[in-house]
Amino acid sequence: MTHATGIVCSALALIVVALIAAPLAAGAQESLIEQSFGEADSQQPLLLQADNLIYDRKNDQVIAEGNVEVYYNNYSLVADELIYDQRAGTLQAVGNVRIKEPDGAVVKADRIDLTDDFKDGFVRSLRIVTSDEERIAARRAYREDGETTVFEQGAYTPCKVCKDPSGEGPLWEIRARKIIHDKSEGNIYYEDATLEFLGLPIVYVPYFYHPDPTVTRRSGFLAPTFRQSDELGFAYEQPYYFALAPNKDLTLAPVVTTDAGTLIKADWRHRLETGQYRVLLAGAYNEDPPANAPTDSSFRGSIETQGNFRIGSFWNWGWDITAESDDTFRRFYKLDAKTETERSSEVYLIGQSDRNYFSARAYNFVNLTELEDPQGEDLTDRDTLVHPVIDYNYIADDPVLGGELAWNTNVVSLTRDEGPESHRVVSEVGWRRTLTDPMGQRITPFAQARADLYKFTSYEEPLAPGSASTPAEFPGDTFTRQMLTGGADYRLPLVKHSSWGSQVIEPVAQVIFRADNEDGTKPPNEDAQSLVFDDTLLFDIDKFSGYDRLETGTRANYGVQYTLQSHYGFSMRAVAGQSYQIAGSNPFDSGSGLEEDQSDYVAGMYFDVPTMFRLVAQARFDEDTFDVRRLDLMGSGEYGPVRGAVNYVKADPQPGLGVFEDREELLASAALQVTDLWSVFGDIRYNFELDEALEQSIGVKYACECFMMSVKYTKSEIEDRDIEPEETILVGFEFKNLGGADVQTDVTGGFSATDGGN
Repeated sequence: MTHATGIVCSALALIVVALIAAPLAAGAQESLIEQSFGEADSQQPLLLQADNLIYDRKNDQVIAEGNVEVYYNNYSLVADELIYDQRAGTLQAVGNVRIKEPDGAVVKADRIDLTDDFKDGFVRSLRIVTSDEERIAARRAYREDGETTVFEQGAYTPCKVCKDPSGEGPLWEIRARKIIHDKSEGNIYYEDATLEFLGLPIVYVPYFYHPDPTVTRRSGFLAPTFRQSDELGFAYEQPYYFALAPNKDLTLAPVVTTDAGTLIKADWRHRLETGQYRVLLAGAYNEDPPANAPTDSSFRGSIETQGNFRIGSFWNWGWDITAESDDTFRRFYKLDAKTETERSSEVYLIGQSDRNYFSARAYNFVNLTELEDPQGEDLTDRDTLVHPVIDYNYIADDPVLGGELAWNTNVVSLTRDEGPESHRVVSEVGWRRTLTDPMGQRITPFAQARADLYKFTSYEEPLAPGSASTPAEFPGDTFTRQMLTGGADYRLPLVKHSSWGSQVIEPVAQVIFRADNEDGTKPPNEDAQSLVFDDTLLFDIDKFSGYDRLETGTRANYGVQYTLQSHYGFSMRAVAGQSYQIAGSNPFDSGSGLEEDQSDYVAGMYFDVPTMFRLVAQARFDEDTFDVRRLDLMGSGEYGPVRGAVNYVKADPQPGLGVFEDREELLASAALQVTDLWSVFGDIRYNFELDEALEQSIGVKYACECFMMSVKYTKSEIEDRDIEPEETILVGFEFKNLGGADVQTDVTGGFSATDGGN
């Protein structure tokens, strides 16, 4: 018989058929392939390849046999033999049949009977693999209307690798009398279905359905969450997801507890053309609230909302607001971490271009912990409202005297329920220019001019707890203050290149001239309370973190920087130095490390090996004894199956900032991938001054490509009214494509569970 090889277009296939079937009456039949697959698309030509093409006159059949391949309309078919019955108008693929559909699904069978363009057919010993690696096997199956496939005595599983302990079957599967896959609806339906896990039946359902892999979001139940804790008792949460539109959805999640009533959570998300917003509601009804709760009401609740919207090309505005019925509600019901001590809400407007920046923000700060001052006055409900804080920064387009000219303005208005009020306007102009000589020496002269306008009410300085002293009271005032600053920064980078990388040693020296100003510490300190003198602050012209405190006098900063950069990715940086008050008054408080004319020594080291680890060590040493007055260690890394992170801080008191006790605390976490499927993780927050672990947890997770389960045990020693020390067990799980909770362990060792589903 004539032998046809290679890939032949539809026109050539017609010629071959015509030559083989020469006795056939002219015009009696159309092409085998055209009748089988429908009318050819001019943009999608039909392609056929086979070892032999035979015409059987007696049975009125055309047969393609041996490595048959057909490509048409984004379908592909591979079989040992393809038989076209011209009399019946049917097409039959026999032997190792494999069809790949346009959506990526793969159908495998021993034999398939097909009609036009693969749409309708009957399948024996069929197995289908979808584009998302789902598998459906059945004794018999048939396709209807080109969109619906019915599987009789079928089994479904998305497990490709995960096996049961015997290694023979999938970890889990759904067996059903009938499985119906409706592509038009994007659903897979089950009748008389049983969920089998490890080969054992665990749940029987007469009827249910779930979305197929083509569906990215769909209304329905999400996997539940189970929790056991001392405060809530046993808690069961069952979320339901409403996919209302492509740009908006709603999730409702009732939480039933045995000891703390019922909590209802709602999460609304809406995306618009210019931005998006989100609203989260939570409310709990408990007929018998804890006696030590901040409120005796049976109903407690909160509202949390965020939004961000664009206004043209340069502007955007938004908000992040949380309001709650009482201080402990969100922490008590596990909506927030127990370590939360303050709540901040804001509304903002931001504009930014290449050389202009504008920001207007309104804040509300709420203290969440039970608090008293040294005299026993309750400060728990002393909220702060900032309305607003405005910042404007501008950098001139063209150089001025060969350097850069910048203008900064800050406006703040702040009030409290109880306590001092403060209002200010600060405007500052700065200029700087960097000059480099032939030896590589870099000299940067700079100058600043600043003017302030303040108005504030009377306030008292903070005292240490238990102090018998009477706090100093400062009367309210309205005043202006001015400051001129000038100086220079000198650097000499010494560079060495080698075959493995480069090294830079850079001595640095600064001299900053300012006049004395007795109003430098006059207003209440609202925004300069985070002064941590370390290597990152050493060469800053202004070391205060905000505007309320003003540096005065003449100061010199000096030190050295070392940088190593290898060609293999490893890098290291080290900084060390000291600051010196040359003349004039010193505005820094006791404990800051800058209170003496000769400051404490500061040093910092930074190591970075990409994809392996990062280490940061910062220290401040006493100027006379070299005792460590502050130490910060931060590290994270990953090596083989081990991942971990650590944060350690040890610091002396800073009374000027209201910190009257030594601080020493460790926050560490780790995760170990024991096998490909099993991992363990844990974290701890330990306070050395209290000699106890404030929080600690340990967990185990099993995760493969079609199933996840995680169990986490947490113990907390944090106390605040109805928040008491407790132990908690949290269980999360997920069946792929059926819904569940997304559980992950990251480099910080933290554990998070987020409802997931379609």
